[in-house]
Amino acid sequence: MVSETSSISLTPMVARATVQTSVRSRKRSRVPATGAVAFAFLVLVHATVVFGPLVVRTSSRDIDPAHVFAAPSPSHLLGTDEAGRDVLARLFEGGRLSLSVALAAMVIAVTAGTLIGGMSGYFGGGLDNILMRLADGMMALPTFFLLLVVTALFGGGPFILTFIIGLTAWMGVARVIRSEFLRWRSHDFVDAARCLGASHRRIMLRHLLPHAVPSLCVAATIGVSVAMLTESGLSYLGLGIVPPAASWGNLLMNAQKYLYRDPLLAVYPGVLILSVVLAYNFLGDGLREALDPKTAHRN
Repeated sequence: MVSETSSISLTPMVARATVQTSVRSRKRSRVPATGAVAFAFLVLVHATVVFGPLVVRTSSRDIDPAHVFAAPSPSHLLGTDEAGRDVLARLFEGGRLSLSVALAAMVIAVTAGTLIGGMSGYFGGGLDNILMRLADGMMALPTFFLLLVVTALFGGGPFILTFIIGLTAWMGVARVIRSEFLRWRSHDFVDAARCLGASHRRIMLRHLLPHAVPSLCVAATIGVSVAMLTESGLSYLGLGIVPPAASWGNLLMNAQKYLYRDPLLAVYPGVLILSVVLAYNFLGDGLREALDPKTAHRN
C-alpha cells in the first residue's frame, strides 16, 4: 500500500510528465503556412518602420512648397504630399507610432487581464463574481464611443491613446485566463503543491500560468490588431494622434482631401493598415492551431 507522503511526492512527477508530453505534442505541431508567412511579413514591417529612417534619411516633417504632389523620384521614393513632405518618411513615422501604440496597449491589456482573470479563476467565490461582473459591465459599454469621449475630454497623443485602449481591452484576456485557471486549478499537481506548502502566488505563477500561455499568446496577437484598428479609427477622426505627428490613421484622413489629385496618398496607409491587421489575425489563427493540444493530436 502506497503511503500518503509517497503519493504526494509522486504527484508532481506525474504532472511534470504530463506537461512535458503536452509540450512535445505542441512542438510536433507546425505553424500553418499562413501563420508563418504572416509572422515573416510582420517582422519585415516592424523592422522596416524602425530601421527605414537609417536608409531614407529624409525628414518626415520638412516642408517643401515648391515640390508638392511630386512624383516618385530618387530623392523621394514615393513622392511628396500636399505640403511637400516625403511620403515614405511619413509612412515610417506613422508606422512607428501606430504599431507602438497598438503593442503597448496590448501589453497593458494582457497585464491587467492576466492579473484579474488569474485571481478570478484561482480564488473563485465572491471575488470571481465581482471581477467577472466588472468585466461584463466593461464589455457592455460601447468601447469606441467611450474612447471618443475620453479623447475629446483629455486630448489625444500616443501616451493617452495607449493607456485608454489598453484599459478598455483587458476583458477578453481576463476571460481567457480565468477559463484556463478554472480548468487546471483542480488537477492533482495543484493539490500537491498546496500540500507541499506552496504559496498562492507560486501556484498561480509557476503551476497555472504556464498552461495559459498558449491561449494568452493567441489573445494577444488578435488584440494587437484590434488595438491598431482602434488607434487608426480615432486618429482618422482627428481625436488620436494629431499632426504634425504622423500615424497611419491620420495619414489616411488627410489623404481623403486629395483623393482625386493623388489617390496613392490614401492607398499607402490604407493598404498598410489592412495588411498588418490581417497578418496579426492570421498569426493568431496559426498560433491557435499550433498550440492547441487537441488540434495537434488531430494532426
